Amino acid sequence: MMEFAHTFTSQGSELLSIVHPGDIARDTGVLIVVGGPQYRVGSHRQFIQLARMLASNGVTTMRFDYTGMGDSGGEKAEFEHVDTDIRDAIDAFMDQQPQLKNIVIWGLCDAASAALMYGYQDKRVTGLVLLNPWLRSDQAMGKTMIKFYYLQRLLSKDFWKKLFAGRVNVKASVKEVKHFAAESVASTKEDKKTHYQQLMAFGLNQFKGKILVILSGNDLTAKEFEQQAFSTKPWKKIKSASVKVARLPESDHTFSTRDWKQQVEQATLDFVFNM
Repeated sequence: MMEFAHTFTSQGSELLSIVHPGDIARDTGVLIVVGGPQYRVGSHRQFIQLARMLASNGVTTMRFDYTGMGDSGGEKAEFEHVDTDIRDAIDAFMDQQPQLKNIVIWGLCDAASAALMYGYQDKRVTGLVLLNPWLRSDQAMGKTMIKFYYLQRLLSKDFWKKLFAGRVNVKASVKEVKHFAAESVASTKEDKKTHYQQLMAFGLNQFKGKILVILSGNDLTAKEFEQQAFSTKPWKKIKSASVKVARLPESDHTFSTRDWKQQVEQATLDFVFNM
């Protein structure tokens, strides 16, 4: 079947979605949630291509614009406050496609964070596909920058060539390193404003379905997520049997090549088929 536009109402605003019906009456559908200041197309048309690939394999899929984004009305909300949008989108999706009994939420970056905070609250959500989840803190950023950025610079021939050529601002670089080193050992009490992190960990522990985490190797957001999620007690469930982790070692944050996008599409399809 051809994809088509469908509108629904959330908090008094009309939101626009695109539904991609599968040609097989599967009871699990995929809802693509948009992250960051983007809309339903996605970077490099990733969300369109993903939705079409899933639908061509029988998995009905819907992508939509948040309130205030793209062609949807209303005032834009931050990712910590989109629960109502997601719930209303699922309502609209399942009303439009009544064969659906289960939903997998797919999200990149802060959309992955939003999905993790929302999923456990809705029994219809039985799976989450989380790509490079946004899990920011000054402490984790400090460790990530020291471990993955400055260490790599010290091992780079180009860095030493620039240094000996006098094209590196040594004073500024030392100041940056000291700043990130101080943040890397800072007390977690500095994170009063990162309440969403606790909500993400809570969401992970409360969620009863299956989770696929996809991480890019060339992405500081993914490194920062790993720094926290794979080494701290509140996140220990991420190492459980209900969570599968897939890594694309060469990929950047938005999976900008066709090959990386196809790997993500196949991993998503395999995950849905094994629900």
